[in-house]
Amino acid sequence: MTLDTIDSTDWTAVGEAGLDEAIDLRRAIHREPEIGLHCPNTTAKIKAALEGLPLEIREGSSTTGFVAILRGQRGDNGRTVLLRGDMDALPMQEETGLDYASTIPGAMHACGHDSHTAMLVGAAKALSARADSLPGTVVFMFQPGEEGHHGARHMIADGLLDEPRPDAAFALHITPNAPAGTFVGRPGPLLASTDTVHARIIGRGGHAAMPHDCADPIPVACEIVTALQTFVARRVPVADPAVLTITKINAGSSHNIIPAEVVLMGTLRTLSERTREMMRAAFERIAQGIAAAHGLTAETSIEEGYPVTMNDARATALIERVAGEMGGADGWNLMPAPMMGGEDFSYVLRDIPGAMAFIGVAPDGTDPHTNPPLHNTKMTINERVMAKGIAMHCTLATRFLDRGFDEV
Repeated sequence: MTLDTIDSTDWTAVGEAGLDEAIDLRRAIHREPEIGLHCPNTTAKIKAALEGLPLEIREGSSTTGFVAILRGQRGDNGRTVLLRGDMDALPMQEETGLDYASTIPGAMHACGHDSHTAMLVGAAKALSARADSLPGTVVFMFQPGEEGHHGARHMIADGLLDEPRPDAAFALHITPNAPAGTFVGRPGPLLASTDTVHARIIGRGGHAAMPHDCADPIPVACEIVTALQTFVARRVPVADPAVLTITKINAGSSHNIIPAEVVLMGTLRTLSERTREMMRAAFERIAQGIAAAHGLTAETSIEEGYPVTMNDARATALIERVAGEMGGADGWNLMPAPMMGGEDFSYVLRDIPGAMAFIGVAPDGTDPHTNPPLHNTKMTINERVMAKGIAMHCTLATRFLDRGFDEV
């Protein structure tokens, strides 16, 4: 059987054949989660699983992430496809009670990156076994630092995606809130940009019984928070939304002391660069203007987060087609609207046409709508779905290398 004739159903059988190894790797990674850009133990586990495969390993200097390059032997048609799996965990204490639960205090794979990595290793093994039938190049991107650490941006800056330069890029992300084995996605904006906003409202402290002798920053900070919400509600188009949530207010030391300052912090999420820039300017203008109106000052800053995760329509259509082949009418679920979470695969998609899709991993016998979600201390998955994830990776890679986006 050649890659010309193998279809998504055949790849599903290949995924099933590699499932036990994928589960073992996923559990090994799950037991010892690592956070941030440097995940040496996780990287070592991945490389050990890839040992002996015809892969060229390239590493950068900024992270412990790496790419594994598989060059097909059926002649090179000039196409290169990238498949990504992230590997880092979250700073959370696991409460699942699993036999293979985290042994690292305060760290947990609550976002499924352990399964993303295991599925990508499974795909690397499956595709490597058929390298003689592969008409192009596959780049497997094993990335740390997705959870707020800009891991993809660092790997791109290290030049790990430069040679060979991918022509398309795909990633899968699990979700326990969709039926097991269902793929979920949409063309265009999938996930939001993720900026962090800061404001320091500086007044003049003093005795709480004599506020007229002070410049109280607390009511001014409250007015700023309210004004920001009013701006979002009245000035941001509902078709191009924004979320601005103030999540932290720090001030004061006692019941009878007016503090000298208040510190605000929050998150800004948008689905377009236009609204993103408008909201950034509005945050600074509103905070500084209201403070000035009361004779106070406001120091503002914005910590730039991930861009909007923008799915290419052709790449999304390819995922939809393969999902339908695998699961029929229930294989694909079109998202009616983007989610306001963020993803640093957005850095890859900013430069390379491609798409990310979610894959449902609701555990057997559970209601996907009420399962503990991602970033929850009790989040669990249906591990057997990883066979479908492996198959999806393999089908997307071979289909694109054979035909590009021509069929969609």
